[in-house]
Amino acid sequence: MKGGVLASIDVGTTKVCTVVGEVLPDQPLRILGVGIAAANGLSRGMVENLRDASESIRTSVEQAERASGTRILSAHVGVAGPHLSCLNNRGIVAIPDRERPISQDDVARVLDAARVVSIPTNREIIHAVPRYYVVDGQDHVTDPVGMYGQRLDVETHIITGLSTVLQNATKCVESAGVQVESLIVSALASAEAVLELEEKRQGVVLADIGGGTTDVALFVEGSICHTAVLPVGGNHITRDLVIGLRCPYQAAEDAKALFGHALPSAIDPEETVELDAFGAEGRKSVQRRRIAEIVQARVEEICEMVMREVRRAVHDDILSAGLVLTGGTANLTGVAALAEQVTGLPARVGAPRNLQGLVDVLCDPGYAASVGVLQWVIREFQSGMWRAPQRSFLVPGDLWQRLSRWVRVLLPE
Repeated sequence: MKGGVLASIDVGTTKVCTVVGEVLPDQPLRILGVGIAAANGLSRGMVENLRDASESIRTSVEQAERASGTRILSAHVGVAGPHLSCLNNRGIVAIPDRERPISQDDVARVLDAARVVSIPTNREIIHAVPRYYVVDGQDHVTDPVGMYGQRLDVETHIITGLSTVLQNATKCVESAGVQVESLIVSALASAEAVLELEEKRQGVVLADIGGGTTDVALFVEGSICHTAVLPVGGNHITRDLVIGLRCPYQAAEDAKALFGHALPSAIDPEETVELDAFGAEGRKSVQRRRIAEIVQARVEEICEMVMREVRRAVHDDILSAGLVLTGGTANLTGVAALAEQVTGLPARVGAPRNLQGLVDVLCDPGYAASVGVLQWVIREFQSGMWRAPQRSFLVPGDLWQRLSRWVRVLLPE
């Protein structure tokens, strides 16, 4: 990819974020426009109401179009949800001519071989990410193109999703007048946005704590080896506050954002805050430490669930770089310190980096997946690994959507 304008749509539980970025040679991603809309009709990253979800996406896209001054005809879409699952699989091909070096076509063949894996008929492969190659027994080759060998193996990390869930997500975006270029798993996108190369080499686990889910991505020796989506997130903290403080949901959300803290010991026991509440008075005074205690309990549980998922794949002793937290819930004060206490690993909060342009809003952990989708696509293009989706992601009736889009472009404003 030499240059061009790309768009991404991150469909989350609490918000839909559309980002328009420009790719210039040898320069960081330049953000041209951002559109953010409240997510309606979505739960845990999956569609519950097609009409409401499409309207949220349409609102987000229109905002990004106005901000960037461009038409968004197609976009790369971030997907999440507990329906995602992963496995590691190996592909093997023979190199027939030992006189010629391994070519990009051979790499494409071995990746196709790795995608031949037994999965249920109601699931489909979203990603087959090459972890490393093996050339005639030489292990952990990062790029075999140009090398000589008679046998080429690839170890891949395969992520699958439920076909119907992916179809519904695609239909929502198409209904908003945008063609889906590809689907990108949010865990991979977030990792692309916030992780350093050295962290991936030394072993790191990324936890993107969103509104309804926590996306987990585990990297060992520079490559992805495990992904998972946990059905718990920041909304669960808010619901805990609703129960613990007996207050409306929005009051609990505001209390979490304004007064939330993951370490109760850091809060003055005498400090109190006022918030809306149920009952005749309509307002109540609560100890801020009480809010922190409720937040701490749920954040501890999320960290423990992340570590249980990690231990299913590797021993946590090899995670020298520790834990990187991102997502909107990572904005909670003290969350990294609490994560270190619970996991015994180094922990930090990660936000998108290597950006220029309109980055004021996006330099926040809550937008890691939104930015990461674009960065993932750019890296795949630049490395020559980009593969067009093997299915069209189109469903009946989309021909009219395409026609209406072209009419919208051809007609003047």
